[in-house]
Amino acid sequence: MPYAVNPCALILPPAPATPRRRWTLALLALVALFAVAGCSLFPEYQKDETAGWSADRLYREAHEALTDGNYTRAAKLFSTLEGRFPYGRYAQQAILEGAYANYRSNEPDTALAETDRFIRTYPSSPNVDYALYLKGLVRFREDQGLLGYVYELDLSERDPKAMKESYAAFKELVTRFPDSRYADDSRARMRYLTNALAMYEVHVARYYYGRGAYLAAANRAQSSLLLYPQNPANEDALGVLIQAYDKMGLDQLRDDSKRVLEKTYPNSPLINPPPPKPWWKLW
Repeated sequence: MPYAVNPCALILPPAPATPRRRWTLALLALVALFAVAGCSLFPEYQKDETAGWSADRLYREAHEALTDGNYTRAAKLFSTLEGRFPYGRYAQQAILEGAYANYRSNEPDTALAETDRFIRTYPSSPNVDYALYLKGLVRFREDQGLLGYVYELDLSERDPKAMKESYAAFKELVTRFPDSRYADDSRARMRYLTNALAMYEVHVARYYYGRGAYLAAANRAQSSLLLYPQNPANEDALGVLIQAYDKMGLDQLRDDSKRVLEKTYPNSPLINPPPPKPWWKLW
């Protein structure tokens, strides 16, 4: 009769829980946890909520997000809409509204790229005037006043490039579409930007004058007068010019500039400015 093996006798008692075994079990549990919850930990593996959405639904959801002020979501949905339906009836609107959403979510470079792409792709669209207007707005930075432009940074580092780009966009709009619904507001913003750029030149001139660079100060004051004639900043530019010429001993040029100031701004306090107070006098 063959020897019968009792299967119960083969069951071994559990191994003692050594520190190494505990670490191994903990590591295996951690790996299992990552395997189960990996999709929720890494967004790229999450299911796309817009999968299967029609173009109409994508547009409605994006437009609703834009209306509610959720600009980041709106920009993402408009981008998805354009990517999936590049030739549909919503494509043009997706680019324009996506550009506005990026503008409002502080993504100016993306907004500019989208407005430029719209103008380049749809040059005959009736919405090109709005694309130009939005392009000007992106660089306008309307939340700052004139002093915000001029005194925001040290003038040796400040670059007026954004103001000039904004002005160029508004100018193209009023030139190509003088009867556009955005034309009047663009003209008003152009006047504002002209004043800001002129004051920028004046402040640079004062910056140089305060550091003893009188020739550079005179050159920047002249630039303000030549580039932006009939501008409120001309009075201050003439004042800096008079002071710079005086410091350089150019009496004839100083007197000529003063006569222009007196004729143009007869009541200007810069004609006979009060003498500077002594450094030791506090009042």
